[in-house]
Amino acid sequence: MSNTSNTSRKSSSQDPADSRKDRQNGRGDEAPGPMEVLRHARTQLAELTGMAAESVSSFERTEDGWVLEIEVLELTRVPDTMSLLASYEVTLDPHGELTGYRRVRRYERGRAEPHRPGGR
Repeated sequence: MSNTSNTSRKSSSQDPADSRKDRQNGRGDEAPGPMEVLRHARTQLAELTGMAAESVSSFERTEDGWVLEIEVLELTRVPDTMSLLASYEVTLDPHGELTGYRRVRRYERGRAEPHRPGGR
């Protein structure tokens, strides 16, 4: 009995990290989709800041890559409604690699933001 069918199946399924390396080395033409970009951005920001990324509140594909706004838990308090969160603007290249981030606002979890017409 031949083992060639198992070998071909293994070679066709590739680890996402290997795909990312291929893109970085210029061997992959396919740009990542939005879900892959969102997941990878959250992971990268958490690694850089040491804080848990709670959610992505906005994302946009641009000519230079991607721009996301990620909500991060900065300080845990009791009760949880008093915990401090922050919104970070995160920029990524077309392949989803983080190129920069900055905190754009900080707020308590239990506080609603006042409505600002036409903007953030």
